[in-house]
Amino acid sequence: MDANLDTLKREILEYLDSAAFVVFHGSPGGLEGLPMVLWDTEQHPDYQAFLEVAQKSGIQIVILATREFEADDTGDLLAQLDDLDLTREEQREYQSRLRELRIYEGQTCFIELAFDYHSRLYVYQVQPDWYQEFLGTEDEILSRTAGEDDGDEDDFGGYFSKN
Repeated sequence: MDANLDTLKREILEYLDSAAFVVFHGSPGGLEGLPMVLWDTEQHPDYQAFLEVAQKSGIQIVILATREFEADDTGDLLAQLDDLDLTREEQREYQSRLRELRIYEGQTCFIELAFDYHSRLYVYQVQPDWYQEFLGTEDEILSRTAGEDDGDEDDFGGYFSKN
C-alpha cells in the first residue's frame, strides 16, 4: 500500500469516534505471539469494512496502534554498516537506500486495528510500500550482522575446554 498513513490515521480516529467505539491505544507489535486472524488488506483495504465486522459482532473496544518512522530507524542501521565486512560498493548501496528513506522521517509507517472476539484477535494492519522496503533492508543488514557473529560463539581465546 502506498498511501499517506497520517491521513488514514486521522480518518480512522474520526470514524471510530463517530461509530462510538472505545479506543484502546496499544503499542505497535504488542499483539505478537497472540492468536490472531489478519484481515486481507490487499484485497479489502477498506478499514470501515473491518470495523463493520466488529460492530456487527457486538464489539465496543478496538485496539489502535500506530508507529512513526524515526531518524533512529535509519541511523542505527547506518551505524551497524561500519561493523560489517562489506565491500565499498555494498556499503554505498546500503547507505544510499537508507538515506533515501530519510524523507519519510516523522510519517506514520504502521497502523494496526484489532478487536477480540471469542479469545481471538482480529487484526487490520497497513504499512506503506516504502516502509516494507525499509524492513527488507533492515532484515538484510541484520542477517549479515548475525552471520558475522556466528563464528565468535565458540571462541573463548583458549581459556575454556570444549569437553
